[in-house]
Amino acid sequence: MSATPMNVPTFRAVHRQRIPFHDCDPLAIAWHGHYYKYLEIARTVLFERFGFDEAFFRGEGLHLVVIESRCRHAFPCRFGDEIEVQAWWKDVEQRLHIAYEVRNLTHGRRAARAWTTLVAMRGDEMLLETPDAMLRQLV
Repeated sequence: MSATPMNVPTFRAVHRQRIPFHDCDPLAIAWHGHYYKYLEIARTVLFERFGFDEAFFRGEGLHLVVIESRCRHAFPCRFGDEIEVQAWWKDVEQRLHIAYEVRNLTHGRRAARAWTTLVAMRGDEMLLETPDAMLRQLV
């Protein structure tokens, strides 16, 4: 594994979408649980930028699991509102710590801040450090 601390990439992935009707409650407000779906889409954009796709993980015999997540809501998103979700790396050495910001573009307000923490696994073994193959992709 890497002996020296690594610089965290500064790239920010961006995903934009409108809030669909099927994501809303009877008051036309996006249900809070759907925010994790929006975060996942932005995280996928982030991963794709660094070549982390299914073929990469299969080839390395790895998979990732979310071990922790948090979302703090600040302003509602309603049916038809346009949102932007940004995702970026906060830490990559022992785990993949990803931060997010959800902006309600229709109202010009931050809707939420969030983060997820993922760790790499090989088979049933949780790895204590991010594998070198992944770290090489992040430079």
